[in-house]
Amino acid sequence: MGLSISQKIIREHILSGEMKEGSEISIRIDQTLTQDSTGTMAYLQFEAIGVPRVKTELSLAYIDHNTIQSGFENADDHKYIQTVAKKHGIRFSRPGNGVCHQVHIERYGIPGKTLLGSDSHTPTCGGIGMLAIGAGGLDVAVAMGGGPYYLSMPKICQVILNGRLAPWATAKDIILEVLRILSVKGGVGKIVEYSGDGLAYLSVPERATITNMGAELGATTSIFPSDDVTRSFLAAQGREDVWVSIIPDDDVIYDQTIEIDLSILKPLVAKPHMPDNVVSVAEIAGLKVDQVCIGSCTNSSLMDMLKVAAILKGKTVHPDVSLVIAPGSKQVFTMLADSGALTDMISAGARILECACGPCIGMGQSPRTDAVSLRTNNRNFYARSGTASASIYLVSPEVAAVSALSGVVTDPSHVGEPPVISMPNSFTINDNLVELPAESASDIIVVRGPNIKPFPINVSLPESLLGKTIVKLGDNITTDHIMPSNAKLLPYRSNIPYLADFCLTPSDPEFPARAKANNGGFIVGGANYGQGSSREHAALAPLQLGVKGVIAISFARIHMANLINNGILPLTFVSPSDYDRIDLFDELEMKNVHAQIASAVQGNPITIDNLSKEFSFSVNCTLSERQASILLAGGLLNYTRQFT
Repeated sequence: MGLSISQKIIREHILSGEMKEGSEISIRIDQTLTQDSTGTMAYLQFEAIGVPRVKTELSLAYIDHNTIQSGFENADDHKYIQTVAKKHGIRFSRPGNGVCHQVHIERYGIPGKTLLGSDSHTPTCGGIGMLAIGAGGLDVAVAMGGGPYYLSMPKICQVILNGRLAPWATAKDIILEVLRILSVKGGVGKIVEYSGDGLAYLSVPERATITNMGAELGATTSIFPSDDVTRSFLAAQGREDVWVSIIPDDDVIYDQTIEIDLSILKPLVAKPHMPDNVVSVAEIAGLKVDQVCIGSCTNSSLMDMLKVAAILKGKTVHPDVSLVIAPGSKQVFTMLADSGALTDMISAGARILECACGPCIGMGQSPRTDAVSLRTNNRNFYARSGTASASIYLVSPEVAAVSALSGVVTDPSHVGEPPVISMPNSFTINDNLVELPAESASDIIVVRGPNIKPFPINVSLPESLLGKTIVKLGDNITTDHIMPSNAKLLPYRSNIPYLADFCLTPSDPEFPARAKANNGGFIVGGANYGQGSSREHAALAPLQLGVKGVIAISFARIHMANLINNGILPLTFVSPSDYDRIDLFDELEMKNVHAQIASAVQGNPITIDNLSKEFSFSVNCTLSERQASILLAGGLLNYTRQFT
């Protein structure tokens, strides 16, 4: 039986385990990336491990999230990351150089290599045939120290793209259609691989839009073949020498296959408050628009920006609309300026933001009360924009630009022919905002501001866990629910004690106080608990509050790993109906913890007693022997220290 693209890359990097679906494997990591929202914690953890210099082929620290400097906190974090990177062999991408995923695919991604990033949208580089995976900061820290990355061998889902996109249909509509078909939890435990004759018509930036938003499927990663399209893109970046061909074997047997006819695809939109709440743009056409945001790590490429500029040229943004545009990188920004496209945007009334994540993470440009905001980014979770009452719709740059002019949601199919933009033969290359690490670290002083606090470290698991149910939640609880992301809180990413006071407040404002009053306890959740970001703060904040375990119907991949890495038990109901039998303040007890965890490794359920209602129920804790040892040690950091 032949191998798929990702299976070929895994085969070349596997260190332990078998490539058998569901079994734990470990792989060698070639490259890592961090950004400043998760980077401070990742580097604090790397320092705690005690390895003097990174052992990867390439590690990069990007500054792209917390760029608003309304106080000292963000600037202090940036200085810490800059100095710790210089000391430990990490390249440092300065503020203004661009969003990590856009810059990495432009300048550093290599087909056939592995990339581990402390950001859930790291799979963007799958657009050039790279096995790029998002993970928690501690996993990235271990990889930087030369350790392997462990994961369950995923299923392989093939998405066949047939034909060619009709005018005004875009790559954004392709991934929205995949989300409509699979849902936000349909990719869990899977790698999504794209194939079909339609690939010949999709540029690397278009492919990157699709792999970027593959994170919203809950997938391990998404990937395209490395083909002639890839080669042309890398050649235009002056990097043709790193290109290798990676295509699937003809006789691959996929675990799942989806076919999409590109020729009939229409402009689509994801309605609030979930990326899979997808309908056609035509269905909501005419809805009044208050704000339009174009950019983020999705749809911020030069191709996207040039199309937007062409639509705006010679026109004026509707007086009731605030239009902001964030180019994805310094390269994109420079080429927009040199071509005159930036002038077209500014003349039309667009407000140009820096090359950063910005509105996507609620770092500025929060819409007004009850606003409708069209955005080209990848997530529209409740309150993520910074305005809880706002309605966020995800659309293509083309729909966003046309709607900014009309003042209402507009199907561009009715406004004439779309602009035709060709990939440039060469990109402007200037890597002067990427600092190389010091050759000798002996005289480098790591600068730590007062906002950088020690992160919580768990203790080894006791023989008995006793605690109350301190919150009960529904389905699709995101990491934005667990640890809100906005301009007021993002500056405190390196201050877990402060952040903990806001844990789960979008769902239950009283949770932090209740957790403290009861010395922690158990969280009970529904299906797909922990969907969204890779930020391990969604595990660290509950740990700070004394959470012992999370009992849910199912978990998102990265969050489950982050819970284990921080010594919090991720438990799933054997019978989902038991979810309905547990109420707030029910006292729960797990006896014989060590023995039950050892038994769970063999596939046996764990018994939990509900002391308040005098019944017992069964939960699963799907663990490898290694993960069981991590939990018993009180987390991955404690576990890793045993071997350093």
